[in-house]
Amino acid sequence: MNSTVTKRILAAGVAIAALALTACTTSADADGTGSTSEPKGAVAMGFAGADITIWNDQLEIMRPIVEAAGYEFLTDDPQWDVNRQVSSWQAWINRGDVKAIAGYPVTPDAMVPVTQQAEAAGIPVFGYLVGWEGTSATTVVDSYDGGYELAANAATELKASGADPDLTVVIVGSRDSDFSADAMDGLTEGFTSVLPDASIVEQTAITREDGYNITKAQMTADPESYVWLGASNDTILGVYQALIEEGVAEDDPRFYLASRDATNETLDLIKIDGSIYRTSLVVAAQALAEANAKLLIDGAEGKETSDIVVPGVLVTAADADDYYVG
Repeated sequence: MNSTVTKRILAAGVAIAALALTACTTSADADGTGSTSEPKGAVAMGFAGADITIWNDQLEIMRPIVEAAGYEFLTDDPQWDVNRQVSSWQAWINRGDVKAIAGYPVTPDAMVPVTQQAEAAGIPVFGYLVGWEGTSATTVVDSYDGGYELAANAATELKASGADPDLTVVIVGSRDSDFSADAMDGLTEGFTSVLPDASIVEQTAITREDGYNITKAQMTADPESYVWLGASNDTILGVYQALIEEGVAEDDPRFYLASRDATNETLDLIKIDGSIYRTSLVVAAQALAEANAKLLIDGAEGKETSDIVVPGVLVTAADADDYYVG
C-alpha cells in the first residue's frame, strides 16, 4: 500500500474517532467544564498483561476520555494467566456498576463463558484486535496486511541494496490467536513476494524478554541472521538489545530490523542515523485508544456499536517525529 495514502486514511480515521468521542464526552455541566456532574458507573479494559508498552500507552490515553464521559475506568494485569483474567472479569461483573468491558484475551475461547455472564448481566463486551463468541464489536487492525506491507517494504529495500537473495530472515511473533497468526503469515508472504529464495526462520516470542532470549540462541546457531521482522515492537526491542550486547553496531548496514507497532522508544531507535532498526508499521496508540474508548462509552450508554478499523502507516526516520505519544 502506498504510504502517503495510508497516512491520509489514518488521519481521516483519527479525525472521525475524535469527532465521535467529542460528541459523547462534552455533555456540559453547570460550570461548563464538559464533565458530567454525577458518576455513571464504570467501564473496564483488560489486556492479557501489563508488559506490552503500546497497551499501557493506550490505557493512559483512554483514562481521561472515559472519565470525562462520567465513568470510572478499571484495568487489571492478569500477567498472561487466563484464569486470573477470567477472575478479574467476573469481579467486574459482580461489582454491579460496570456498564461495559473490553479487552485482549489471553485465550479467546476461554473468555466465552465469562462473556456470557456479562451478557446475562446486561454488560456488552468488546474485543481488542480479536473478537470471540459473544463480543458486540471489536477494535480491528488488519494484521495480515500490516505484516505484508512491512515485510515487502523491507525486502524491496534489501533487494535494492544488493542483499543476497537467499538471505536468512527471522520472523518473530506467535500463533496464539488468529490475529497473531495472520501477522506472521503476512510477514513471511510479504517478504517472499519480493525475495522468494529467502530462508525464513520463525521464532516464537511475545515479550521483550522473549525477543532477547531467542536472539541470543539464533545468533549462536546462525551468526549471519541479519534480518529480523517482528509482529510487535516489544519483541524487536528485545532483539535490538541482544544484538547490541553481542557487539553489533547500532548502524551496522548488514542488519535490518523492523516491526509492526511502535512506541516512543522504538521511534527513538529508528531516528538514529543509519540505525539497524529501520522502520515500523505504526498503528497509532492514540487512534487505538480512541476506538476502544468509543466502543466502551457507546456500549455503556446503550448505543449501537460496530467494529472500528484502525489503519497503520509505515514510519521511517524521516517522519518518526510525527508519531510520538505524549
